[in-house]
Amino acid sequence: MKSISIVAPLVLALSIASQGQTAPHSVSVSVPAVAPMKVEEAVAEALQGNPEIRAAVRRLSLVQLKTTTARSLEDPMFQVRDWDTPLRQPWDLNQAQAMFMVQQTFVSKQKRDMRAKVAGDEVEVAAGELETLRQEIAVQVRKACTDLKRNADEMQLHDRQASLLKEALAVTLAQYTSGKVPQADVLRAQMALTRLSEHLIELDEERDNARALLNSLMGRRPDEPIEIAGSYATPGDLPSIEELERMAIEHRPELAALRKQIARGQDESQNTRLAMKPDFTVGVGYMLMPTGSAARSAYMAEFSMNLPRLNRTRHENEAKQADAATEVTEAELQARTAAAFLEIRQAQIAILAAQKRVKVYRDTLLPQADASFKASTAAYENNRAEFPMLIDSQNLLLDIQTAYYKASAATDAGVANLERAIGAPLPAKSGAERTSR
Repeated sequence: MKSISIVAPLVLALSIASQGQTAPHSVSVSVPAVAPMKVEEAVAEALQGNPEIRAAVRRLSLVQLKTTTARSLEDPMFQVRDWDTPLRQPWDLNQAQAMFMVQQTFVSKQKRDMRAKVAGDEVEVAAGELETLRQEIAVQVRKACTDLKRNADEMQLHDRQASLLKEALAVTLAQYTSGKVPQADVLRAQMALTRLSEHLIELDEERDNARALLNSLMGRRPDEPIEIAGSYATPGDLPSIEELERMAIEHRPELAALRKQIARGQDESQNTRLAMKPDFTVGVGYMLMPTGSAARSAYMAEFSMNLPRLNRTRHENEAKQADAATEVTEAELQARTAAAFLEIRQAQIAILAAQKRVKVYRDTLLPQADASFKASTAAYENNRAEFPMLIDSQNLLLDIQTAYYKASAATDAGVANLERAIGAPLPAKSGAERTSR
């Protein structure tokens, strides 16, 4: 009976060890090997293949085509008129008068030039909206790439922790068979392995979600395999908040688009006021007179004009509406500028906080946790510490290393958010260093 009580836990321990060797790989989804892609390559592909960007490009092309017709006149009119046809003989057209006329309405060159200017303003607004979308997609791609890079780092960290735990488990089994440690230590090893397996499931889920999002942004199928190469950004000294705000005013596409909308509104307001000037219609025609007339052929000329001043109230109200629309856009510009300044400040705060966390983890917590884990391992191997202390030190090291990668990724994402907030890359003097992974 005594031999059974010893062998059963030993078999359990060996099965745990076997689980520790196979579980991480059985949970992972096998993905065909692909060549790693750089972040810049992913951004370039997304700018070309993203469905939303391609739709926006087509909308811009449509608006550009409208400028070709802005100065055009209205279609000429052809008119046929018959009168003086006797009711007693309605089929006898020789007794009727027939007229064939061509008419054309002429709009002043000033009006047509203003219409063309408004159409040009719409093109600039659409171009600004396209650039805004391009920047938003680029930021989303960069963030998805950052998530994949962080996930790859955590995968490597998981493999290292699993290897260390296997070594500790081997020592535990050796000490358990010699009666130096209790069965509870083997069960604690099982809990540690289960925790690593759970961690791997979470990493697989995060990786698959990031891949699906990145593929979708690039215009690919969501399930295509993809790997990202590169390292995290570590910007140097950031420009002052005043400099960042100035850059946003100059380069932020949304602000530029709103300024173009204001210009378009002013042009539309002027175009509405030009409606007070009349348009002229000129017509010329040929007349076929009844049989027996002194002259069978004759001509006629016609001139007409609209009288907008008799409808002054309507046109004045339309001009006021155009002015009010411009004022609304000006208010939107002020509100959007304030929101952009807030985004700049929040991104700046996030970058500075992430940099501080990276420094604390890299320079202080990681060395301390690593030293604590090594000391716990050595003490346990020499029977100077219990197994729970070893597991706790390993979990602490895992948590700190994971937090370090998350802080590095947060710095990368913060840089992307800041560049999106100012609408342009950070100056070369303030960033572009990379941390090795």
